[in-house]
Amino acid sequence: MAIDALGKVGSIAATATKGAAGVPATADGKTFGESLMSLVESVEQSGADANSSVTNMLDKTGDVHDAMIALQRAEMSLQLTVQIRNKLVNAYQDIMRMPI
Repeated sequence: MAIDALGKVGSIAATATKGAAGVPATADGKTFGESLMSLVESVEQSGADANSSVTNMLDKTGDVHDAMIALQRAEMSLQLTVQIRNKLVNAYQDIMRMPI
């Protein structure tokens, strides 16, 4: 869900501390890669929820409103993930352009 994804982004953006073996970790103890992986998994789950809501709507066991809400949540969480990816790519490119 989009709200869950936003919470995960907040934990990614939290003040980093040193985890095991000097690997930077977020405030909840997960590394940055683990936080990104959980964000991607939540986006995949919201897409699966949207698909099941649409299937339920087509089978007439679900409501149209529920399907539309699930689709919007999936779209928003995907857009958030794409924007995070864009920021990471821009940051990487900025670091690569820095003179040594």
